[in-house]
Amino acid sequence: MILCANPRAQYLAHQAEINAAIGDVLEQGRYILGEAVAAFEREFAAFVGATHGVGVGSGTEALHIALRALGLEPGDDVVTVAHTAVATVAAIELAGCVPVLIDIDPDFYTLDAGQFRRAITPRTRAVVVVHVYGQAADLEPILEIAREHGLKVIEDCAQAHGASYRGRRVGTWGDVACFSFYPTKNLGAIGDGGMLVTQDAAVAERARLLREYGWGSERYVSRVAGWNSRLDEIQAAILRVKLRHLDKDNRTRARLAASYDAMLGGCSLALPRRRPDAEHVYHLYVVRSSRRDALQAHLQSVGVSALVHYPVPVHLQPAYRQRLRGADALPVTERASREVLSLPMYPELPEDDIAIVVDGIRTFESRLA
Repeated sequence: MILCANPRAQYLAHQAEINAAIGDVLEQGRYILGEAVAAFEREFAAFVGATHGVGVGSGTEALHIALRALGLEPGDDVVTVAHTAVATVAAIELAGCVPVLIDIDPDFYTLDAGQFRRAITPRTRAVVVVHVYGQAADLEPILEIAREHGLKVIEDCAQAHGASYRGRRVGTWGDVACFSFYPTKNLGAIGDGGMLVTQDAAVAERARLLREYGWGSERYVSRVAGWNSRLDEIQAAILRVKLRHLDKDNRTRARLAASYDAMLGGCSLALPRRRPDAEHVYHLYVVRSSRRDALQAHLQSVGVSALVHYPVPVHLQPAYRQRLRGADALPVTERASREVLSLPMYPELPEDDIAIVVDGIRTFESRLA
């Protein structure tokens, strides 16, 4: 089976370095919030171009803590998209805030600035901008609208490690940016993990308090009410190794995407579109087809795992359908959920496997001709 993502292949690609890094942590004897976490926070923040990094337990927790660290309060409205992982909306609710879901633009699947402007009310306090599939949202107009209304901007960069917009990496445009290190991400742990980055020292300090019971310089004394959300030393050590290879891995993803583009030329699928002012890092290679479900089933039958990101928009999921405000109908999102399909994409994917994927697609199309 050709997998859609393959974290084990990345481990094997860097096995000796990763094993040595894990061994160093085990021998050192400090396993929570030690030097590996501190070093990774510095290195990843520098990679993004931010001043401060705060490692936490997951990308969801990074968003949750970011909202609280920015001073949002229970009942505040936070605008975001329904075309995202449920984690984005779950984090908003964890912070006690109210998700207000809007539609996406039809070409890039990211937050639509016009929809954002129309969604703002006196209750709105922030927007979570999701950089989906490895490509930045159109940040400039979103930031302009947010500044006009005094709103906080949180970047959800869970699928965009290393992506850039107008020559600057994502993660440095908003008030805070949040990353997931889930194993399938461009920068993935062998377990869970997350980080928030910011240029604001006060926000970073509050996030550090919130991630560990509100403890400051005096352990066991809570300065604020917080939680337990800590990136552990072993995951930080693994991520430090992988970070050294991230730019190269992202260039490989771009090369593989170019191969898909070339080999799929002339087929009926809608291929990924790229913003002219952004650098795509291809967390996912997402095509569209009006016959998506049949195509996915055919690929599965010939040994190709192609997945759907995302099959049910958040506003239509059973847990959220009756609770969310501002999301009665999101036609662009709903159509995308019926048509998008993620083809196999990871840096270690052999070109020969891409040829097999493409052959499966062309065979499917020839049967329908």
